[in-house]
Amino acid sequence: MAKFDIEESAVRKLAELLEETGLSEIEVTNGDKSIRISRSVQSQAVVAPAAAALPAGTALAPETGQAAEREASGDAVTAPMVGVVYLSPEPGAANFVKPGDTVNEGDTLLLIEAMKTFNPVRAPRSGKVTNILVSDKTPVEFGEELVIIE
Repeated sequence: MAKFDIEESAVRKLAELLEETGLSEIEVTNGDKSIRISRSVQSQAVVAPAAAALPAGTALAPETGQAAEREASGDAVTAPMVGVVYLSPEPGAANFVKPGDTVNEGDTLLLIEAMKTFNPVRAPRSGKVTNILVSDKTPVEFGEELVIIE
């Protein structure tokens, strides 16, 4: 099988196009080569069983205006891909960031492993890390909120 090289920036642009258009899949063909980018679209029906799996007596917190405010201000860093989150560069090492840290644009916040490749998630802007919303070595979905920077 011939090697198929593709620029990471092209994949990211296609993923952004998915997000902007609300499509669930894009396929691009160039000669005998093609690439397909797809994402899972979750519906309310998918979310409901997860709530049912909570222990009896666990109440779900009512949604506050914080999530809406976060979206409006754009301070949530979201997952650019599906994969497994790693908060440190290697086992036993200190985390890249912790709540209270000040980060500069471009600083590595965490890694996402996808297809045996470790992809850094970088700070899109400078600011203070106020919350890390994911745990080490847990799977994340495309678009899931990972870190809050104010």
